[in-house]
Amino acid sequence: MWRVRAQHGVQSDAAFSPRLQHLCFRYASHAGVLHKPTSSVDLLCVADVWHCRDEKQNFIQSFDAQLVREEKRLEVEEELRVQVDELMRQELKNLKLVVDRDKGKKKKKVKKSSKKKKKKGRKTGKKKKKEKDLTADRTIESLYEELVREGFIIRPMNVKLSDYIGEYSYLGTTLRQADIEPMPSLSDVRQLIALYGILPLGSQCVHERGPLIRAVLLTGPAGVGKKMLVHALCNETGANLFDLSPSTLAGKYPGKSGLQFLLHMVFKVARQLQPSVIWIGDAEKTFYKKVPKLEKEMEPKRLKKILPKVLKSIKPEDRVLVVGTTRRPFDADIKPLCKVYKKIILIPRPDYASRFTLWKELLQASGAQLGPKLDLSSLAKVTDGYTQGHILQAIQTVLNSHRLNQQTIRPLTAVEFIPPLARLDPVYKEEEEAFKTWYGRTPLGKKRARAARASEEMADLKKGKTKGGKLQTKGKEGKKKKRKKRK
Repeated sequence: MWRVRAQHGVQSDAAFSPRLQHLCFRYASHAGVLHKPTSSVDLLCVADVWHCRDEKQNFIQSFDAQLVREEKRLEVEEELRVQVDELMRQELKNLKLVVDRDKGKKKKKVKKSSKKKKKKGRKTGKKKKKEKDLTADRTIESLYEELVREGFIIRPMNVKLSDYIGEYSYLGTTLRQADIEPMPSLSDVRQLIALYGILPLGSQCVHERGPLIRAVLLTGPAGVGKKMLVHALCNETGANLFDLSPSTLAGKYPGKSGLQFLLHMVFKVARQLQPSVIWIGDAEKTFYKKVPKLEKEMEPKRLKKILPKVLKSIKPEDRVLVVGTTRRPFDADIKPLCKVYKKIILIPRPDYASRFTLWKELLQASGAQLGPKLDLSSLAKVTDGYTQGHILQAIQTVLNSHRLNQQTIRPLTAVEFIPPLARLDPVYKEEEEAFKTWYGRTPLGKKRARAARASEEMADLKKGKTKGGKLQTKGKEGKKKKRKKRK
């Protein structure tokens, strides 16, 4: 906007007409300019603004609000910038004071604890042994290479948490209002995975400030997506995936010393290359009540004694999470299992809303054309009790390349998916009840049962108080009547 006099070839201020000077003065007065724009630079500035404007309809010669805003915005921004800078300086000073205080407290605590340790050492003569580094002479690259070669580090599947399809259970809120605890929905499971896994592993700040969760157990019937959630957890956070399942451990690093060396390698690499997820598939086998004869050679209970000790070594700054998956948790001894896995997520079979969205999205992903003959609502009703794995298997068997090419001639129907589903065994009510009863015996299930009993007792007490009040009034009225009769 601002230009030099020489650019326009203006030799003096007399080059501007009186009308243009009047307009310049009017603009300057409206825009908040105090001095009269008599100089050539001011006149050129105003000429650039007004020479292209059509003023035929502006008989009143009112000011342009947009020009005033643009002029005043710069002044307001400068004033605000000064105030914001002062506030930021104050906040920076406060943060420095807080950090200095925390550092001073930590130093004092360290000094006190060291003194106490020295005194205890003089009295008892015992000192805590430091953990020996069994692989001090080896690099992380060589350890990583060995673990990959032996199959303990695997590549996660290309799956995201959003690929785990499931709807929110709107019926659950009405059941909770009636003091009935419903089964969790697939949306709740997805939310818990994000809360316990993705947020702490993805952010160091969240991991240090939030509650320390060392191990999570995913349990549910076969085909509900436990393994998929583990791989999605690794993909969302960019974590390394370690496989310590009994099947991968079988025949490798035999003996107690071999197992200690293996776990030392795994947790050392997991800490150095964090975030890391240590997956233990078929977690119930580690805590078998009784080992089957066919699995005795595998030694599935190798990790039972050493796993709780190793988990205690995970510190708040270590973004390492142990995830166990099991479809038969009732085969394990419940006490040692719950000592290791303090957070248990029970994954149920999908409900009607989840099955409907599953059919729709999986069919579209497979290349199916959804027409009016393909009744998804009836498919969702018929597949009550079937899991996500069953639905995906049925779609894959029906939608082969030959059938996909015939869709224009012969559209898909719901009846075509019934025969492959009939060959699969659904999740029966007995199995679902077995999971519910097992979960009720866990510490989390017991807490939930106590809370439900407490709410029931409170409701009964309220009812009892109202009934008692009526009875007491009736008793008083009866006594009064008896007194009157005696008189």
